[in-house]
Amino acid sequence: MRINFHTDREFDLIAIGRACMDLNAVEYNRPMEETMTFKKYVGGSPANIAIGAAKLGLKSGFIGKLSDDQHGRFIEQYMREAGVDTSNMVIDREGHKTGLAFTEIKSPEECSILMYREDVADLYLQPSEVSEEYIKKSKILLVSGTALSKSPSREAVLKAIKYAKQNDVKVVFELDYRPYTWGSSEEVSVYYSLVAEQANVVIGTRDEFDMLENVVEGNNETTIRYLFAYSPELIVIKHGVEGSYAYLKTGETCKGLAYLTKVLKTFGAGDSYASAFLYALITGKDIETALKYASASAAIVVSKHSSSEAMPTAAEIEALIKERS
Repeated sequence: MRINFHTDREFDLIAIGRACMDLNAVEYNRPMEETMTFKKYVGGSPANIAIGAAKLGLKSGFIGKLSDDQHGRFIEQYMREAGVDTSNMVIDREGHKTGLAFTEIKSPEECSILMYREDVADLYLQPSEVSEEYIKKSKILLVSGTALSKSPSREAVLKAIKYAKQNDVKVVFELDYRPYTWGSSEEVSVYYSLVAEQANVVIGTRDEFDMLENVVEGNNETTIRYLFAYSPELIVIKHGVEGSYAYLKTGETCKGLAYLTKVLKTFGAGDSYASAFLYALITGKDIETALKYASASAAIVVSKHSSSEAMPTAAEIEALIKERS
């Protein structure tokens, strides 16, 4: 089973949401209190997915708001040089700053992120700064959940989805749940449900789908029964080392196995998974193959220090799949 996309669009994928800064601990296997040096990278789930897609050879663009300072200029320059179209990135003129994520790598199993997300520029994207002309040029609009956590960003995203639906652009919702940006689980469920019901493809972990449904311990069958009553045609639910499941509205189910690797850190896997999965779908591969690409890409990124810079090429993904087959 394959997903069909328009072939006459300028962009394969346009992502909307946060582009921020990751400051990853250079010294491993110690708590952050003892970490003295960090290396900076571009971060933020939709930014990483756009970068990953560009590295795989897709034409990707980005809609977001950047701080009017050195960090904002670094992000724009890095993404542009990585092959992402930055023409619809907006510069904040009200003094809001770039979000920062300090990462702690105590061990491969014990990693954490210390976030600075108060009044960050990306959450001040205005609905008036979203262009229908830009969105209609794409095969996919990629939305990530964190952009829904505050106004006016959430309204900007909802407007972007409206434009996508009006112009037959596939909406892909990457749940990207980050607890530190939300007021309550009820608020998460309201906005996640609103977007998931309009999306064509929904991707997330089992825990993230639990947040969407506002349940303690949900199950896949209940999730797909609920969402397939609405717009989604493909739902991907990830279960960590147990692998992932792709459910199609037509009734088929595919299971993807996780590729085991020497893990350095646990973050970045979801973004690399999504970019490779969408790359495989856009280039005409079937769902089963797309799950392999996604798992292989995630395995590569968790074995490396960064998220954005570690995004693999198609050749690297294919080499890992071949090695493990």
